[in-house]
Amino acid sequence: MNQYDILNELTRILEDRKQQSAKSSYVASLYHKGEDKILEKVGEEAIETILASKTGNREKIIYETADLWFHSMIMLAHHNLSADDILQELARRFGVSGHDEKASR
Repeated sequence: MNQYDILNELTRILEDRKQQSAKSSYVASLYHKGEDKILEKVGEEAIETILASKTGNREKIIYETADLWFHSMIMLAHHNLSADDILQELARRFGVSGHDEKASR
C-alpha cells in the first residue's frame, strides 16, 4: 500500500468499525464506550508522545505519534470528520502567516 493511501484506508476502516460490535474490535469498543473514552485515549497518547519526545528516542517518538494520530482519527470519525477535513484546513493555511491566522480567530 502506498503510504499516502494509508489515511484514506484507515478512514474507511474506522467508519466500518462504527457498525461492528464492541467485542469485535478495539476501535468498535471505543465507539461503544463513547466520546469520553475516546478523548481519554487521545489525551493519554498525547502525554505519551510528549514523554517520548523528551527522551529524544526516534523510535519511541514515531511509535507514540502513530498512536496519537490513530486515536485522533478515531475522535474525528466519531464526529463524522476525517483526515481529509484536517488536510483541507492545513492546505488553507499555506501562505498565511501564523501570526495573521491566529489573529483572525
